Amino acid sequence: MDVSTEASSLAQGLRLIRLVTDREKQGRQLLGVSQLAAELDMEQSRVSRLAQELCDLGLLERVDRGPFRTGPRFFTLAASLNGGWVQQSGPELEELVSSYGLRSRLSVRDGVRVLLLRSSANNSVLGGFAKPGMVTPVWCTGAGRALLWDHSGKELEGLLREANFIGVGGPAAAHSAAEVATLMDKDKPQGYVLAAEEFEHGVWELAVPVRAGGARIIAALSVLGSRADLEKAAPHIAAALHSASNRLGSAAQPQD
Repeated sequence: MDVSTEASSLAQGLRLIRLVTDREKQGRQLLGVSQLAAELDMEQSRVSRLAQELCDLGLLERVDRGPFRTGPRFFTLAASLNGGWVQQSGPELEELVSSYGLRSRLSVRDGVRVLLLRSSANNSVLGGFAKPGMVTPVWCTGAGRALLWDHSGKELEGLLREANFIGVGGPAAAHSAAEVATLMDKDKPQGYVLAAEEFEHGVWELAVPVRAGGARIIAALSVLGSRADLEKAAPHIAAALHSASNRLGSAAQPQD
C-alpha cells in the first residue's frame, strides 16, 4: 500500500469513527453498514472492510450483526492522553475501596452518555461487572446526574429532548427531562446525588461532580452498593467523595 492510499484509508476510518461517536453522543439511532455507507457517501464494501478493521482494533464494536457503536479501546486511548488527574484517580478509587469496600468509578459525560474512564479493582462486589469504556445513560445513573449538576431545567430539556427513555434503566429511572430535574432538585440540598435503583434493580449509586480548579465539571466520582451500604452512611461517604474529587480537580486545569 502506497502512502497516499494509506492516508486515504486513515482519513476514511477517522470519518467512520467520528460518525459513529457523534451519533452516540447525540443519542441518535445507531447505524449498520449500508446506512453508514449512505451517510459517508462511500461504497458499502469499503465501509464494511474499514468497520471490521476498526472492530478488530477495538475502536468500534458490533453485537450480533447489529449497528456499530464506539468500542472500549477508543475510550482507553482517550483516557491515556491525560497523564494528570485521570492517572491520579487510580489511587483515589482504591482508597475508597479500602475505606468502604464499595465499587468506585470515575466517569465523564459525552452528550447523553456517561463514559466509564476508570473503575476500582474489587470486581466481586455489587456493580463490579463494569469495565472502562462502558456507556450508560446520563439521566438514570448517579454519575450521570452528578455530571448534570450545573444544568438548569431548560438546559436539561434541551439536552434530553431526543433521548429515548422507554425501557431504559431500573425501577426508579426518570422517564422525562422534567423527572430528571425533580430528582436533581431533591438531591442538591444535600450536596450529592443518591440514585436509588435508577439504573439497575437493587443497586444504589452515590456520586459527586469533579470540577477542574473548582470551576467547570469535568467528571463524576461515584461508589456503588446496596441500600444497606449507602442509605444511612451516605453523608459520611459523600464527604470522602468530595475530598477525593477536590484533590482530582486541583490536579486538572480549568480548561481540561
